[in-house]
Amino acid sequence: MSAAHDAAPVAGCHFVVELVDGNGHATEIGCAQVLFPTLAAHADAQSPPAEELLVLRRAANGERTLHDWWDKACKGRAPQRRSVRISLLAPDRERVVMRWRFRNARPASLHYSPLDAMANALVMESLAVAFDGVEID
Repeated sequence: MSAAHDAAPVAGCHFVVELVDGNGHATEIGCAQVLFPTLAAHADAQSPPAEELLVLRRAANGERTLHDWWDKACKGRAPQRRSVRISLLAPDRERVVMRWRFRNARPASLHYSPLDAMANALVMESLAVAFDGVEID
């Protein structure tokens, strides 16, 4: 990763999202959009902040990784908590400019965009993910 002081701004259109299991095995999940939560610093331990969620959005295509993770969590059979790793890539799509790692990630909700016979839009699948902490490098 390059130093921030000598790097040019990078567009947010080249990125990779991966689910990382407890053994370090990463699975790329092909997201079209990532909605980052507000990452606020909280000094008052007596009043914890409202839970902020990471949202992973992709076109639905029948691939079930996100759905299965959510389904297992709903049934109380979710696998060990995972990490979600998001890597922002340079225009060459080779170098990582920034990386976020959301620790102890677990599905909070799953949403699909409306089905509309009058429109020709992609069906989008969105998974909201709760997490315990984030590391940015």
